[in-house]
Amino acid sequence: MGWLLKGMNSAQKRAQRQADFQRALLHYEGRIGSQIFGPVQSGGRREFFCLDAHTWVWHEEWTDQQKQRRVMTTRYDVRPNGILKSQGVNQYRPLAVEEEKHFRQAVRLYTEQVTAEYRRLLGTA
Repeated sequence: MGWLLKGMNSAQKRAQRQADFQRALLHYEGRIGSQIFGPVQSGGRREFFCLDAHTWVWHEEWTDQQKQRRVMTTRYDVRPNGILKSQGVNQYRPLAVEEEKHFRQAVRLYTEQVTAEYRRLLGTA
């Protein structure tokens, strides 16, 4: 990564460091959020995080019973008139009532856990 920064001016370097920092925060929050849905299967990976003001992502990787590697990414688009969901290359569709209830509960738990972890790290807990 150091070689990339050498050819940049100071504003570009600052922007790159900020982008790297934001990416690291997303991964950190994704790991915290992964615990909301229970334990992750051995050898699997899960992340649940808030990408921006309107977008949530649930990404999961696992190995099925036939030893095939599986990957599923679900994007949630929170809009004033409802929450839309897209998985893989599928188009967005509205959440069912029960699914929206579960999503809202996951967001609440995520927010509580991420806030508590940042407070702990900052020594303000």
